[in-house]
Amino acid sequence: MWILTGRNGGRALRFRVPDGATRTVGRARGADFVIDAPLVSRVHCRLRAAPDALEVEDLASTNGTFVNDRRVQKQALSAGDRLRVGRVELQVERSGR
Repeated sequence: MWILTGRNGGRALRFRVPDGATRTVGRARGADFVIDAPLVSRVHCRLRAAPDALEVEDLASTNGTFVNDRRVQKQALSAGDRLRVGRVELQVERSGR
């Protein structure tokens, strides 16, 4: 399982993505992981979890998706990477290995 942790203002964020799962991140209530923050698109990006990597794909967001401060369209993430949507930064962790 992959875990993303961060903060949105004073609120702690913790998202879990089981192996084999696909989840969306965005501001809209229809997103799997909701981040209600400025610069986050309604459906900002998609996460796909595999045992060896967590893949992020930008979904034509207005302000882009960043991995370790580099704008990406599609990127494999590893434990320790930083994923940023809008101004919210999430730390990528691996659990259950």
